[in-house]
Amino acid sequence: MKGDSGLLILGFGGHARSVAAVAIANGVRSLLFVDENARDDESFLGFQVRRELPETMPPGWSCIPGVGDNAKRKRQVEFAQSAGWDLAKIISSHATVDVGASISPGCFVGHHAHIGPMARVGQGCIINTGAIVEHESEVGDFSHISVNSVVAGRSRVGNFVFLGTGATVIDGISVGDNITIGAGAAVIKSLNAPGTYVGCPARPLSTGGRTVY
Repeated sequence: MKGDSGLLILGFGGHARSVAAVAIANGVRSLLFVDENARDDESFLGFQVRRELPETMPPGWSCIPGVGDNAKRKRQVEFAQSAGWDLAKIISSHATVDVGASISPGCFVGHHAHIGPMARVGQGCIINTGAIVEHESEVGDFSHISVNSVVAGRSRVGNFVFLGTGATVIDGISVGDNITIGAGAAVIKSLNAPGTYVGCPARPLSTGGRTVY
């Protein structure tokens, strides 16, 4: 988004502050956070935090979800769309987005992330600091590719996926919807069943002899 435009960030947790930091680094000078749990005295680098949404969006402003939780981010995007507000894409100027790649509205791409040629990132996604989505890969809607994690070439990550810090999906692998991949895990074969997978290679999380999905 343009530096002279304003940005409304929905939320005021850690991810919202990361979004703000990248927006500021990109030249955005007008920010407003909205979080129903905010305190009266809260602010961030001099920018206001409110508990209630503005009745109308200021001219030239857009908004972006500011929470890490995939389901909450979906609700925020749906609210913004129902209100007729423009959804921003916040892409760090220190990230690389290669030729032919597409990034949908409501997405955040952090510092030093890389989106390879012909890759596709669905709406409301987080491609966090140092994460890689390589050539011809696809990340579905409302997924979170965490810090320093990798989606290798020609892979597919579904909707509502959480890829933990430092996790890897190797080339050509498919990860279905509603799957969580633990930090540092390596996905070396396609996963379809919703649930949580950990380890190297990634396997369903088991607690007390019982597999947890």
